[in-house]
Amino acid sequence: MSFSYRRKSKKSLRTILIVWFLLFAIAPLAFLTGFSVIRYEKAINRELGRRLEGNAREVATMMTEFRASLVQKRDRHLSDPAFIYNLSTNQVNELTEIAKTWIRSDIASELTFFSRNGRLLLSESKHGLNLKEFTPSGSNAIYISDENLEKMKEENEYSFIEVTESKKISLILLSKIQNQSGKAIGFVEQLIEINQDFLNGLKNRMRVELILIRKNAQVMVSTHPDFYEYKKDFFNSYIQPNSPSNFELTLRGDPQSFIVYPVHWGKSDFFIAIGASKGDANAVLKGVNYAFFSVTGAVSILLIITILLISNSILRPLDDLVQATQDLPMSDQLVEIPIKSDTEIGLLTESFNQMSRQIIRVRAELKAKINELELANQELKETQSRLVHSSKMSSLGQLVAGVAHELNNPISFIYSNMTHLKEYSTKLIQLADAAEANPANINELKKTLEIDYIKADLPKLVASCEDGARRVRDIVLGLRNFSRLEEAKLQELNVNEAIESTLNLLFGEIKNRIQVHKYYGDLPLVNCYATQINQVFMNILSNAVQAIDGLGNIWITTKKNPALNSKNSIMISIQDSGKGISKDVIDRIFDPFFSTKGVGQGTGLGLSISYGIMQSHGGEIQVKSEMGIGTEFIITLPIKKST
Repeated sequence: MSFSYRRKSKKSLRTILIVWFLLFAIAPLAFLTGFSVIRYEKAINRELGRRLEGNAREVATMMTEFRASLVQKRDRHLSDPAFIYNLSTNQVNELTEIAKTWIRSDIASELTFFSRNGRLLLSESKHGLNLKEFTPSGSNAIYISDENLEKMKEENEYSFIEVTESKKISLILLSKIQNQSGKAIGFVEQLIEINQDFLNGLKNRMRVELILIRKNAQVMVSTHPDFYEYKKDFFNSYIQPNSPSNFELTLRGDPQSFIVYPVHWGKSDFFIAIGASKGDANAVLKGVNYAFFSVTGAVSILLIITILLISNSILRPLDDLVQATQDLPMSDQLVEIPIKSDTEIGLLTESFNQMSRQIIRVRAELKAKINELELANQELKETQSRLVHSSKMSSLGQLVAGVAHELNNPISFIYSNMTHLKEYSTKLIQLADAAEANPANINELKKTLEIDYIKADLPKLVASCEDGARRVRDIVLGLRNFSRLEEAKLQELNVNEAIESTLNLLFGEIKNRIQVHKYYGDLPLVNCYATQINQVFMNILSNAVQAIDGLGNIWITTKKNPALNSKNSIMISIQDSGKGISKDVIDRIFDPFFSTKGVGQGTGLGLSISYGIMQSHGGEIQVKSEMGIGTEFIITLPIKKST
């Protein structure tokens, strides 16, 4: 059955979805409602901010009016000649009457007169309707601070604030009084007290919370006790020296909106923070949100009912299709879904059934191909194993002549020494028998048997035999390690010892002709197939020996890989002073059956097999060569064989 992708459905699922969304219009409703709520919230916050800024300006204006009133009262009394005279002559009794009259009509809560040298003459304060007078006497003299006196030398008036420990602020205007000739005759200090009662009055009138803050962000006085518990630098980030700033703060569960406004008192600045509750605004917003969620909930319920009604015609086939799609990868059988609709879902179901049949067919073909590849891979492994063994045997065959010669020399030497050993042993036995039978003639017999010579020559003879036997043992051990086939398993290998074992096998071709320079590093044991790695060393060292005509040198260096990203590998460099490899063939030296040697001198598999062994271990072989100078093979071998 052929399947056409251009076939159109009899009914349009797209049309059903469009009608559904137009019917409910959830998105427009949500957008308009959310937009309205956000705009309303911003409007409330903006209006609250304007109100707080107006309150802050009102307080700042109040401070300006306070100072203007103090200046006005001061200037009115400065025009009184009697006041000037009494102050210049320090007439305390007359000044007391003036002070009482002055303070009753002034907004100042305390009025203090000082002499020309800054000594306090009298202080008049009012608490409610009562006046309280203070006149120091005797040793209780009080003076203006040196700092303030110094400032009054350059200025006629100085405004500053003082904060007491009883959570009160004093707004102070200190004025210099001069006579007609401009000479200072005394000082007047007018003080307005800003206390908790004053702030509470503002709080009740404005329905806000107020905080007076120093320039260093420390709270001076506040309408709420919690603000005294805040850290000293809490308001530091909200203070802007020349402009107001806004921030949000929760006060005992009640969200508050605050504005910090700079206030000037002469040359002394401080800040006032005014906050108003957002509870009413949040209540309105809560109602709006409730209405929004109610409408959305009603629409959602209607939507659920509608979805339940149409689920049999749309959703259930889709669920069947999803289930079948999930079952298909795990099933070896054909998965098909009955077609129950003429819409796009029915068309999709038919497409799925077609795809399912194609997958089953392709899966069967793939399994057959996998089986073929597995058989081919097995044959390839067996062939590779035979090639490796063949190459190893070929290498051994080339070494047989040299090894046989190397074995013959020490064995012949040991054999020839046996004659002398036999002769020496006979004479020693004869001497021992004579010493037992006739001790008196022992010295004469020793001269006759040349015992002194035997004593000098016998250790040399034994050492020579030991050296020959040791040489035979090393050669046999090297052959056994190199050609062993049963150790086809991972094991720890000492690379330096493996190279030494290979050099022992090649000793016959190296001695008296090639000088080997060894630079062995301190290497960790390498986890690998030891016989395969020995095969690599044999192939490369054998090629290096054969590349040198006559006398030459071979340099062998082993060390940890210095590359930054190769800390878990070692590097072996084998360099010879042979004739080198031309650039024309250097890229082909790792190809199977490629050889630069003459006919019958090589199989062309040594370097190819070595390359494959290093690849299987996760390592690399690199070659550098220059004609007439020599060739260097660099082997990178992981400490642990990659899996």
